[in-house]
Amino acid sequence: MNKEEILAKSRKEHKDQDIYEKEVLKEAGNVGAISACVLCLIFFCAQIFTGGGTNYGLWAIIFAIRGGEFFVKGIRLKRKHEIVLAVMYIATTLLMSATHIYNLLSAAK
Repeated sequence: MNKEEILAKSRKEHKDQDIYEKEVLKEAGNVGAISACVLCLIFFCAQIFTGGGTNYGLWAIIFAIRGGEFFVKGIRLKRKHEIVLAVMYIATTLLMSATHIYNLLSAAK
């Protein structure tokens, strides 16, 4: 088997997807998620220290990011513990979102 045959077979197995590109996209997603969490933490602390109270919407964002990650990993890798974590994170996201919306509505009255 020559080099071209090996490359053709590899492309067929990976459906013309570059493994390096997949890894870069994975790393980019992780960096984006961490960046979002850090930014939410900064905003959350700034709001508390300036007397603005607790913003549950920021917590909802953080838990939604992690819930999405665990959901995709659990489904794709067929790992039950990842799916359980995803359900827990998503439930917390819904709870934090509902609390945030309730606080917004009650403050508007």
